[in-house]
Amino acid sequence: MDNSPPTESTTAAETFVGEAVTPVAGTFDTTGTSRGEPALPQRFLWRGREYAVAEVLERGKGYGPCPSGEIYLRKHRYTVRTSDGSVMRIYFERRAKRPGDRDRWRLVSILQTGGSR
Repeated sequence: MDNSPPTESTTAAETFVGEAVTPVAGTFDTTGTSRGEPALPQRFLWRGREYAVAEVLERGKGYGPCPSGEIYLRKHRYTVRTSDGSVMRIYFERRAKRPGDRDRWRLVSILQTGGSR
């Protein structure tokens, strides 16, 4: 049995959030729109605090069935590092869950919290 102290990577826990975030107007990176991706907000508000995206670590897509039997692209997922060092998973819901729903950007989880919390 290994009795060495755990490293940060083995003790880091992903914290589920599942809440809407509000993109800050005028901060969208539109470079992905030519590939059919949404414009990724470079700043967003969550629980009254503003976060700035410093780096995109990972991009992904989420697919699901359509009533017609086809497969539909439902979400664009991003793992980002913010300027305070936090690592967060966010996604864009391509189709609003309810008519008129404007909360299409969501914070799924936090993988690592930054030092300035």
